[in-house]
Amino acid sequence: MNKYRIRKGDVVKVIAGKDAEVGKVGKVLKILKKSDRVLVEKVNMAKRNVKPNPYKREPGGIVDKEMPIHVSNVMVVCQSCQTPTRVGYRMENDKKVRFCKKCNKTL
Repeated sequence: MNKYRIRKGDVVKVIAGKDAEVGKVGKVLKILKKSDRVLVEKVNMAKRNVKPNPYKREPGGIVDKEMPIHVSNVMVVCQSCQTPTRVGYRMENDKKVRFCKKCNKTL
């Protein structure tokens, strides 16, 4: 099983791919471990055709949907220094915590 330094709820910046030129930033919605991908809100958008569902009262049509992006193409944004950074681990009070490699503060 692969272990990632990115978790659900982290704010990440796209560093490679079609959204890297714009420098899109978003929150991680889901981690897909089998395919090494993450789902980031408002990043890697694609149009999908959706059938109407009368039971849920959802109309059909063309919908914009977030598509997964590879884990290696995103980088965690530190909340204190507001820059994309690498993540390190250390022990604090007998707990393993993540920290920013640039400003050395816990994430």
